[in-house]
Amino acid sequence: MFISLTTIAGLVSPTVRDYTVSRLDLDSKKAYYLTESGSEDYLYRVFRGHSVEMAEALTVDGNTVTTDLINDPIAGIYIESNGSMTSLKRRVKVDFAYGPTASFSYGLQVGEGGVDLQGGTIVGDVFSNGPITGDNSSAITGTAISASGSAVYEDVSNGTGVPFYDKNFGDTSTTEDIAQSFMVHATGPVNKAQFYLKKFGTPGDATVMIVNNSAGAPGATVLASGTLSSSSVTANYDWVEVVFTSNPTLTAGVPYWVVINSSSANNKRYYIVGASMDWGITAYPDGIGVTGQFGGSWANLWTSAYDHFFKIFLGGPAGSISGTSGQLNIGTVSGTTQANTVNNVDSTGLIYCQSGSGNNQSCTYQDDPTQQSFPIPDDYVTGWKIQAETGGIISGNYTVSSGNVSLGPKKIVGNLDVSGGATLTVTGTLWVTGNISLTGGSHIVLSPSYGSTDGILVSDGNVQIGGGSDASGSGAPNSYVVILTTSSSGSAIDISGGSGAVILYAKDGTLNVTGGATLKSAVADRITVSGGSQLIYETGLAELEFGGGGAAVSQLSIQTWTEIE
Repeated sequence: MFISLTTIAGLVSPTVRDYTVSRLDLDSKKAYYLTESGSEDYLYRVFRGHSVEMAEALTVDGNTVTTDLINDPIAGIYIESNGSMTSLKRRVKVDFAYGPTASFSYGLQVGEGGVDLQGGTIVGDVFSNGPITGDNSSAITGTAISASGSAVYEDVSNGTGVPFYDKNFGDTSTTEDIAQSFMVHATGPVNKAQFYLKKFGTPGDATVMIVNNSAGAPGATVLASGTLSSSSVTANYDWVEVVFTSNPTLTAGVPYWVVINSSSANNKRYYIVGASMDWGITAYPDGIGVTGQFGGSWANLWTSAYDHFFKIFLGGPAGSISGTSGQLNIGTVSGTTQANTVNNVDSTGLIYCQSGSGNNQSCTYQDDPTQQSFPIPDDYVTGWKIQAETGGIISGNYTVSSGNVSLGPKKIVGNLDVSGGATLTVTGTLWVTGNISLTGGSHIVLSPSYGSTDGILVSDGNVQIGGGSDASGSGAPNSYVVILTTSSSGSAIDISGGSGAVILYAKDGTLNVTGGATLKSAVADRITVSGGSQLIYETGLAELEFGGGGAAVSQLSIQTWTEIE
């Protein structure tokens, strides 16, 4: 028995030891894969532009890994993941290298809101996804391009043949207007609408509007409008077209209303629209037709049994360049004029257009220019916000009213106000959740540590620069400061009388340049330039490289990926 027990013990002991070693090895591998998962999850969120905190925790199989984003002035930017399984710990570090950033190829780059020059000068080229207009005291020294949108196509349609109903409107106060709800099949800019109409007598012109949906009824927000001319409607049914003066983007699957507002009622002169049943095979499935009064009540909103004969067209608009009083001066140094339609332009170079009048030369044919995207993708902005947060958070408004104050990287939960001749030296990316105001002869400058790279200030509110104030780079050649706002306001950026090596960016809002202001480049959905203001494009803007702690995470590339524990 003694010999047997000794033999069994000799066999069991190595087995237990091997099991323990194997279990530790398995737990170690689990800890490593847990740590790797934390790094991969964090990187996926960053490079996809998803929301991410400076420290993220991920739990897998009851065990947690913590990943931290670190912005060290000496070691650079990296993430570090710490995971453990039982008593075993593993640590992974991912270092980043800076990659390419944004290119500004034009003095002005504008969205579908277009650009309007009234006494302003653009020294360089202008590219617009919308119209370009200007008076005879304005000039674009380089090439001016107004791009056309996608081809216009019919997206929504209801009604063929003889109408089942004839619906009068504009004859009584309770049937003064008509409205039809609808949904587009594809997201895109609305271009025009058509209605199957005839008239009795001689009604006045009416206004056609696209409005929002409010609790199942036409809302008060007018998204687009156009004029229904009475002269285009006869005593017999026909499709009548109304082109909208602006082209907002409609979102697929979202309910909207198209309204014909006759603005008055007279039973001796009114319109008649064809309509189909709101049930059965002739029904329009995505809306209803109603009569009533815009801004008032809709008598049959919940009991409508019909749909109007109507069509909604998406696409476009066609690009256009025109002088508003006299001829707009283009290519005064060198450059061409390019758009689908060009009117009242004095161009040094050729005018490329499909149609035009009042120009100093006839049109030379070429295909319409196509629209271009803006130079800074949205995920860059997400990355800059993350970078700002690495330096900490300031709760409340931040004011610099005297002296020279250094700041950055930082997130300011409030407004940033620089005034009284003070100087704010930016040492890293700034994210301001409120407004940025630079007034009273004050200055925003990049720290010399930026060298020849560029800096960024991000605002979620409006930006105001005035009173002889300026913003500029580090002082090194080709160093600029970009002030970017995510605001969609008609006053997203207002600059008057300021100057410097500054680039203003408001892709969703309007930039207003007045009072003799001078800047280097600008991007916005809509831009107005007046009062002798100048925009002077510099070749160094063709490739901006953000540094000094101001690089966006989404612009970084992975340099090394190593296990450090």
